[in-house]
Amino acid sequence: MQPRLVLASGSSYRRALLEQLGVAFEVDLPNVDESAYKSNNRAPAAVALDLARAKAVAIQSRRPDAVVIGSDQIIHLDGQIFDKPGSVERAVAQLAALSGRTHEVLTALVVATQHKSYEHVATARMTMRPLGHDALRAYVERDRPLDCAGSYKLESAGAALFDHVDADDLTAIIGLPLAELARILVALGFEVAQPQDSQRLQTG
Repeated sequence: MQPRLVLASGSSYRRALLEQLGVAFEVDLPNVDESAYKSNNRAPAAVALDLARAKAVAIQSRRPDAVVIGSDQIIHLDGQIFDKPGSVERAVAQLAALSGRTHEVLTALVVATQHKSYEHVATARMTMRPLGHDALRAYVERDRPLDCAGSYKLESAGAALFDHVDADDLTAIIGLPLAELARILVALGFEVAQPQDSQRLQTG
């Protein structure tokens, strides 16, 4: 009998992405203090992977018969991590810091079972066009990316902010690397659909 698949995230973006694979799943929210992981001046990739692992383990420990998906995303530039802005003003400030420069998006994936865990970190390099305050504020008012780290939605109007995007899997930038996740789930015996936008994306 196929085990239950559980997404350890309350993110509507990750939920919508996982639905593309056509496999039944449940959502369970992990109780993980993310600030504790981000306050130690550690490498961004290690932070992303540790957070994804903590989320998956938190759910898998209380649901040992389930296959649990944990994921986390870190956007960073020069060692600075960009969290969800939460307000228009902070979103504009984040975008101003990224404007005209190349930053990295690191999306960590952990799939935990009772006996084994699968781990993966997808890296994307994003080069934003040089944009002034008025253009950035107009974008934020239009797209309202207040719950998005880095303050943009690449799947929406945010795509117009960039001169160049270099990524193996566009879905990873949105929040969940579907190509790698599909490969893992197939190895675990799940039947999955072909994920969309999983091909290499290189624009500009």
